[in-house]
Amino acid sequence: MTLAQWRQWLREQLAGGESPAVDADVLLCHVLAKPRSFLLAWPEYEPTSAESKRLTTLVARRKAGEPVAYLTGEREFWSLALEVSPATLIPRPDTEIIIEAALARLPARPATLVDLGTGTGAIALALKSERPADTVLAVEYNPEAAALARRNATRLELDVEVRQGSWFEPLAGLRFDMILSNPPYIDAADPHLQSGDVRFEPASALVAEQQGMADLHYLIGQSREHLEPGGWLLLEHGWQQGALVRNDFLAQGYQQIETLRDYGGQERITLAQWPGRLNAENEHQ
Repeated sequence: MTLAQWRQWLREQLAGGESPAVDADVLLCHVLAKPRSFLLAWPEYEPTSAESKRLTTLVARRKAGEPVAYLTGEREFWSLALEVSPATLIPRPDTEIIIEAALARLPARPATLVDLGTGTGAIALALKSERPADTVLAVEYNPEAAALARRNATRLELDVEVRQGSWFEPLAGLRFDMILSNPPYIDAADPHLQSGDVRFEPASALVAEQQGMADLHYLIGQSREHLEPGGWLLLEHGWQQGALVRNDFLAQGYQQIETLRDYGGQERITLAQWPGRLNAENEHQ
């Protein structure tokens, strides 16, 4: 078959997915190691037997539900080509909102930032790419994911230090101008865990106790010990958790609390500023 015929066949095979045309082109570009412009410029090209065999295998895996990012080992985030693997969540476009919010609130001077539960390193690396003078750290509990984030930092030539450990454990005594996290926030009983790409993603990066609120609550409380006066905490959360997160921020003494909506119009990012002191009530929590 020619490349044009392959594109049509792939789209037909992947018709049940959310974006069959995009998926078809991504898989073709991956197997051929060519840009999308090649698909448009050379429709008469005939893939080799080895390339055809790889395409057939990848299509079968995609039809079984495996995410395209895991099939290709790569996903773009904030114009950065990131390596991904089943050890990490797949970076999603809605998470770019946290980058936009961070850039709007960081000081003009060089700042200190940390991305907790970094996964691929997406948030930390995106911010470092925009603010090279900042000191950017990333923390990841899963050793395999931490190693992957380090590879992404090295390949992209971005000076982000990735520390392996649980949340603030590797950050003893450190304070930051901004803390960011896309933590686990899905309830273990959520039926969406049984559909779509999340079936293949690590549950440890998705599911949290207390109906998905456990890690969010922990980060809001513990970040107070690691934020500079006037520092910001930015958290991604589930679309129904905005009010709970805002109330938690308020109860813990934060100010300037605001929730931002994702590209689908759902509440997705809540951020707040730490005034730099613990009042008597919060000190005893």
